[in-house]
Amino acid sequence: MADRHNVHGSNKGRFIRTQETVERDAEACRLYSTGLSYQKVGERLNISKWSAMDAVKRAAREVLKGPVAEVLALHASRIEWAYAKAVEIAESEHVVVSHGKIICDAEGNPLRDHGPVLSALAEARRTLESYQALFGLKQPIKIDATVTEVTQQDIELQELVRDAKARVQLEEQQIVEGGGQ
Repeated sequence: MADRHNVHGSNKGRFIRTQETVERDAEACRLYSTGLSYQKVGERLNISKWSAMDAVKRAAREVLKGPVAEVLALHASRIEWAYAKAVEIAESEHVVVSHGKIICDAEGNPLRDHGPVLSALAEARRTLESYQALFGLKQPIKIDATVTEVTQQDIELQELVRDAKARVQLEEQQIVEGGGQ
């Protein structure tokens, strides 16, 4: 392969892409992003359409490494921290306070305030949704549906066809029965 070199010096070794391959892959990705087909990308770069597909995939994987992977990891850790904090708040004791005083029941026990717990749980749910969105775990449901409008004329036409089929069937039956006598 002209655009890779062997690290270990034998055909069984690992291959590392050259700068030329990296640049060609980036160009393939750029061309494909303009709406060209893999076939057209391949023609422009003097490679097969299958090589063009591979080049675009390699370029995309390359982008997801390095700085992009670090940014994803940073955001993931922030979301994970926010989730842990929301759970910590939800699991904490919260009491009802009014005018700076803890409100107690008739027996002197502090009344529990469920508002902060519910808010923390809602935040925990939002952080999970953010995590799912960040990593593409939340895919929309794809529904393939066909809608056909049926008019009164369609219904009348179906009735005419049904009646005509019934008449033809009756006539055929009469011919078969009449022909056998």
